[in-house]
Amino acid sequence: MNGIPQSDQDARRVLTRYKRSATGLLAAMAGLTVAGYALPQMGWLAERPWLEILRSGTKAGVVGGLADWFAVTALFRRPMGLPIPHTAILPAQKERLAQALGRFVSNTVFTEKEVEAAFTRIDLPSLIGSILQEPETADMVSRAVLGSVPHVLDRLEDGRASSAIAGMLPTLLGGEEIAPIVTRSLRAMVEGDCHQEVLTFLLSRLKEGIKAKEPSLRAMIEDRVREQGGRVLGWAIGGSIATKVLLAAGQELERIDPQNSELREGFTTWVRSEIDRIEQDPVRRGEITDAVKGVLTHDSVRGWSSDVWHRLRRLIEEDTRKGETSWAATLVRDALQRLAEQMYHDPTMRKRVDDGARGMVMGSLPFLREKMSRFIYSVVNGWDADSLSDRLELRVGKDLQYIRLNGTLVGFLAGCGLSMLLQMIFGTGIG
Repeated sequence: MNGIPQSDQDARRVLTRYKRSATGLLAAMAGLTVAGYALPQMGWLAERPWLEILRSGTKAGVVGGLADWFAVTALFRRPMGLPIPHTAILPAQKERLAQALGRFVSNTVFTEKEVEAAFTRIDLPSLIGSILQEPETADMVSRAVLGSVPHVLDRLEDGRASSAIAGMLPTLLGGEEIAPIVTRSLRAMVEGDCHQEVLTFLLSRLKEGIKAKEPSLRAMIEDRVREQGGRVLGWAIGGSIATKVLLAAGQELERIDPQNSELREGFTTWVRSEIDRIEQDPVRRGEITDAVKGVLTHDSVRGWSSDVWHRLRRLIEEDTRKGETSWAATLVRDALQRLAEQMYHDPTMRKRVDDGARGMVMGSLPFLREKMSRFIYSVVNGWDADSLSDRLELRVGKDLQYIRLNGTLVGFLAGCGLSMLLQMIFGTGIG
């Protein structure tokens, strides 16, 4: 019995046992019937009313057993191989059975009501959370991520990917879509006083620059005085004017430096007005977009970004070679753990998962029902007729043998009861 599933082998043994029981009971009824007539003829048993009742009962049991045997057998095959009409019903109606079975399963099991009830019984988010918490899941996802990293990196450097990115950049940077990003970034800087930190940095650099270039600036101012007032005037007051100019510049920078200075407040007002202008003035938005595009497409920026990318790729490749101890694997496990916790405790996440799964299944239910019906039809209709009968008999044959057993017993009891009733009405001698 190689190749036959163990479940089918067990079912066949049970079916054979019940068939033998039903056939044995039928044979017992036939034997009692023959004995009921043969023993009186041989003089071994006297005629009695109870003997007539027994004969009637056993004859009815034989008839009932034979009738039910014929009915059960006719479902699956021709009784005794005889070409009797309307027998071997299941093999003859295989195509109709396949269609009916497919429609029954798809239209009765896969209905909106049944699917909704299934979602009500199943806590899908918790089920997903329990799967995510299993170490095997984390290991599998980590291995998948680490294994895909080289391929992803190669694809990022693939000529087609580069062409696609190069084609998207002009679209992204050539329109007005980048202006809202700039304005949101600037507003965030203003709200966090980051623009003042930028101003402080520029002022400090300006102070350092003036201090470092003071001799050359002094010489330049003296030269300008000589050019405008002559050599004598330049010699007389050029140095004094240069000193005053540099001192005034330093004092002005010091006046700007305090955080509560009027100039800093004016700088904040100017930045806010520029943000409003970018948002409201299409011409200004275009200027900002062109400026950003010019910076990002400059050869020096491209070279710098390429160098950054190659350094980043080397870091990623070195990390992935560490396997389960890599930063990427740790990140994946932490992400799965956080997601599992959300599946258990975050009502918003649980509702989102449940509604998403429910909507996806409900939306695809008509398609699934049609595919399921066709699949069941193709499978059942593709079975060999004898194979179909054998499969079905293994599944329901045991219960059908009870029909044979009950038919034989009911026939026996009905025959005995009817014989007793007739004897009570008409007296003995009724056969």
